[in-house]
Amino acid sequence: MKKLFNTLAAPVKKFFSPEKKSANNNTARTDAVMDALAQKNSAIEKYLYLANLKQRDTDLFFQTFHNNMEEVMPLVYTPTVGEACQKAGHIFSKVSGLHITPADKGKIKEKLAALPEKDIRAIVVTDGERILGLGDLGANGAEIPHGKLSLYSALGGIEPRQSLPVMFDVGTNNKALLADPLYLGHRSERLRGAEYLELMDEFIDAVKELYPKTVLQFEDFATDNAYRLLTRYQDQLPCFNDDIQGTGAVVLAGLYAAARETGTDFKDMRIMFLGAGSAATGIGDLIVKALQEEGLSEKEARTRLSFVDSKGLVTTSRDKLEAHKKPYAVDAAPADFLSSIDTVKPHVLIGATGKAGAFPKEAVGKMTALNERPVIFALSNPTANAECTAEDAYKWSKGKALFASGSPFKSVAYDGKTLIPGQANNAFVFPGIGLGAMVSKTSKITDSMLLAAARTLAANVSKDDLAAGSLYPRMAKAGEMSRAIAKSVIKTAVKEKLVPAAPPKNIDKFLDKKSYDPFRVAPQTGAARKLLQRFKR
Repeated sequence: MKKLFNTLAAPVKKFFSPEKKSANNNTARTDAVMDALAQKNSAIEKYLYLANLKQRDTDLFFQTFHNNMEEVMPLVYTPTVGEACQKAGHIFSKVSGLHITPADKGKIKEKLAALPEKDIRAIVVTDGERILGLGDLGANGAEIPHGKLSLYSALGGIEPRQSLPVMFDVGTNNKALLADPLYLGHRSERLRGAEYLELMDEFIDAVKELYPKTVLQFEDFATDNAYRLLTRYQDQLPCFNDDIQGTGAVVLAGLYAAARETGTDFKDMRIMFLGAGSAATGIGDLIVKALQEEGLSEKEARTRLSFVDSKGLVTTSRDKLEAHKKPYAVDAAPADFLSSIDTVKPHVLIGATGKAGAFPKEAVGKMTALNERPVIFALSNPTANAECTAEDAYKWSKGKALFASGSPFKSVAYDGKTLIPGQANNAFVFPGIGLGAMVSKTSKITDSMLLAAARTLAANVSKDDLAAGSLYPRMAKAGEMSRAIAKSVIKTAVKEKLVPAAPPKNIDKFLDKKSYDPFRVAPQTGAARKLLQRFKR
């Protein structure tokens, strides 16, 4: 009977069992996708094509992403996702994920429980108030969690079906959207105060109960809520704010790399920020932690940083400073941006303004006069909002700048050399942080894990990268970086005794077992399993 079962079941088992797909077939299929993309006339058309492909054939979508990372990533995420958010009501496509509005109060757990997937491992949630550098886009910001979770799967190996994008739609203060008949979001001004927090508390409580193994990422919340929510929930479940902490880890990695090339010790660097929102001060907070690891006191560490906002240099003499700016107020005379460069004499200039052209030629010129290798970060997304272009940074610094941007710029030919802008892209770190937290089952995500992520990324910046003017590896290595960062997060979680049990000694093999591989045909469940059971009986 057993022999008969094996004979009859063999074709079925072969069809439904894991196997590696033909390499030639994979290449032909992904090449066909890239050929179809090449025939599209705009980035947004390519974005929509890929979004449709992801719904139709998830594995093929991620195979294409894997084989063509540097071409596909800007189409799936920044800068194209920014355009998709701006046009969301006019390019409506199939809605997926979870949409929460104030009308769902008292029913959020019920909505989560009704979802078909019961083992969610990664959640990205936004309320759409500060989308990239584009401001309050309300429910149109729902594209952001989708883009982030695509990167979680492509780079971090999170199973796509175990990821959940969440739009926390509590209204918008964008009058143009409220007047737009095609706007699909909750049509009211933004919910604030206690009512907002009660709704978020209900969501977080439901997540903790229904998905105790999940990692939650807050994304694109405005400054006040970004800090408030992180402080409120960071000890309740493994969560982090990518704009504050992910950006901080990426920029810190760039500073570590810059120290190698400039010859200025990290602990001696003077760092000036243009922009003092949650992203900027979040970067500052992590830099302070890193400087304390170098032996500086917190007070000494804060003296290495200065911030310039719309009113000029953030000083102690200013009235009514926001809470997140107070620790960085300097005892100096008020000054505008350009004058502040003369006062502070920074080694590093970091832009987080959301305003194109915020770094004029004179600013880069002053930085070049002060430093043999000026370090320039133009972090604002999308590309059109960067504080300066890579070409301008290299040209105005006579090819001396070490330049990094939040969104991609093409390489620049200058004085017979090819200079390659580094991309300070959070995609280098957040998938690895999420994977490491998920696999280790850590109870929380700590500053030590973020510092470990930054050190790991910096260690993978090569001499060739630095010689070409870049502070980061090529984006094609983002998947490799995610794996390395996940390992560092796991080791840190074990060291801090935040995990229920230590992982196996062979972490790579352990991660292979836990990670999604689009080139591997997953065993079918449900109908396939029942069919095999019928054969067995």
